[in-house]
Amino acid sequence: MLKNLTIERTTVIIAFLLLGVMALRVPIDTDTWWHIRSGEYTLNNVMIYTDPFSHSQLGERWINHSWGAQVVMYAIWQLGGNIGLALYTIALSVGGMAFLYPISRGNAYVRVFMLILGAAAAAVFWSARPQMFSFFFSTVILFLVYHVKQGGKNRLWLIVPIMWLWANLHAGYSIGYLFLIAFIVGEAFNNWLGILGDTLDWKQWRILVISTLISIPVLALSPYGINTLLVPFETVGIDTLREFIQEWNSPNFQGRETYPFIAMVMLLFASLWASNSHFDWSGLFLLVGTLLLALWYGRNIAVFAVVATPILTHHADSILTRLNLVLRPRRKIPIAMAILNLVLITVVALGALVYAVGLLLPANIEATQEEFLPIEAVNYLNDNDLPPNMFNSYNWGGYLLFAAPEYPVFIDGRTDLYGEFLRTYFQTAIASDGWRETLAEYGIQTVLVENGSGLDLALREEPDWQLVYEDDLAVIHTTEAKE
Repeated sequence: MLKNLTIERTTVIIAFLLLGVMALRVPIDTDTWWHIRSGEYTLNNVMIYTDPFSHSQLGERWINHSWGAQVVMYAIWQLGGNIGLALYTIALSVGGMAFLYPISRGNAYVRVFMLILGAAAAAVFWSARPQMFSFFFSTVILFLVYHVKQGGKNRLWLIVPIMWLWANLHAGYSIGYLFLIAFIVGEAFNNWLGILGDTLDWKQWRILVISTLISIPVLALSPYGINTLLVPFETVGIDTLREFIQEWNSPNFQGRETYPFIAMVMLLFASLWASNSHFDWSGLFLLVGTLLLALWYGRNIAVFAVVATPILTHHADSILTRLNLVLRPRRKIPIAMAILNLVLITVVALGALVYAVGLLLPANIEATQEEFLPIEAVNYLNDNDLPPNMFNSYNWGGYLLFAAPEYPVFIDGRTDLYGEFLRTYFQTAIASDGWRETLAEYGIQTVLVENGSGLDLALREEPDWQLVYEDDLAVIHTTEAKE
């Protein structure tokens, strides 16, 4: 058995250990916390149909499309706290990349290289949020169809339960339908034009079409019924998302975090030019569609990375084969080499474990979170009887919703709930014209925002407002209620 531990298998094992390290992070995303609070509310009360958490939108209609993921996250939080959330992120990110490996082509080194590059591009958006389920299920859908295209067993009927489960976990299920439509149209072109190679035959194509069509009405089997199908369209239609929210803007190509994405795009063009691999219409539609989405909205870089990773391996393998640079993997190796490979894996695994333990030490978690979250300010808020109507930073709304439940928030990361109200928030946060009127309209008597922000500086000049708390990250201003 040990003799089967070839250098190729060793490379794959080490690569996935490194992917786990890449996905490991302290939970600091403020949206993590409102999802946990929502999961707790759903389990302990009822399904959420109207906003129960803010004072600015209290009672307004809210389709909580991530309810299933929130329940899972709350359970994980209860069982494992911050460490549980970190493991949740690792499981879904590495699990997703694991589904891409078998549908890739070439030797282990080609696959591992592209897998790590794809992970580096997608990892910018890995965090303890429901969107991790969308990342995971997008790879599952790709695996199901590519597996059949490459001659594997036909399990396309699984599309129906997978899409139903996905829709009850996160509205990113729309990504799955974009993939399925690309395959349906692309495979039809492949058959009509007689494209040879990995292509679904007409019988397999019909199963794909039927499974996709059946899955659509099945999505309505959720607590929100037909509204589940409408959420993706309603979200994309919110203009203020693109105006104010960074992840809904086009990528910033000056930022280092986009370098792996840029590298993937450049490699893609180079490999398409140099490869003599057969043309695949499905691959074309997938690449063009997801690249366009990634250029429109930076949050879709992970979607493009998922699609591009296996396609890049196909073309890289074709180029290497044409250049006669094919490595023949050894099925068995001398016991001494196998032992050396085992030692190498053990060393890397121990290194990864030491890194993980160090990163997830309670003291390190607390220090890291204090850099990004207003923990001390929230402690002050909870320890003092301040007026409850609060204006808060959008960046911290999700955390405040979780950590200071006695203070209803003004705004948080639920952009589908707030919509155009985001404009009112941002105008007030920078203390532009009308900010006093907004505070008066909503009866604001407590303000918790970033130290040095526009509103902070404006309130320091207001005689009716008092600065009661300040640290390097956050400030709290209060005013007494007026008769």
